[in-house]
Amino acid sequence: MPPDSLTPPDALAPAGEPTRDALASGGPLRKVARVVLLDPRDRILLLHGYEPGDPADSWWFTPGGGLEGDETREAAALRELAEETGITEVELGPVLWRRICSFPFDGRRWDQDEWYYLARTAQTAASPRGLTELERRSVDGLRWWTSAELSAAHETVYPTRLAGLLRTLLDEGPPRTPVVLAPEIV
Repeated sequence: MPPDSLTPPDALAPAGEPTRDALASGGPLRKVARVVLLDPRDRILLLHGYEPGDPADSWWFTPGGGLEGDETREAAALRELAEETGITEVELGPVLWRRICSFPFDGRRWDQDEWYYLARTAQTAASPRGLTELERRSVDGLRWWTSAELSAAHETVYPTRLAGLLRTLLDEGPPRTPVVLAPEIV
């Protein structure tokens, strides 16, 4: 699904907690922290990933991942960013968005409660330094994107409405409270 340039009204859920009603698994949600990392030119850093068994099935996504042990979401965001990009000189900002998502990957279904943190950095040289075995089999690069490039992209980007969300963020600044996005089921 290509990203939309505008976020339609039905892409946002009412304020409050994300709902998992749309998910069929009934299992626990994996707690995830993601990072919307912007450089001094307001470009966003995205990773390029693919299904391990089918490299043609690919997409772009924000850095981030699951919490480990009793780790906070903020700590997980910074750890994942460092592992996946090598970028450690960041100013972590507020939570921008929250969403529930469910998707198939590497032979299983992942049900996640994702929080997206704003972060800024002047460190634009990136080099992954701590990828897991699964990430080494499924991530093949990263790239800084301008808002215009993201809006014009014909590649799959997650969350699918990232282009519109980024444009709103750049035009209006961070929301006062996190925006709860509609669940995304792939």
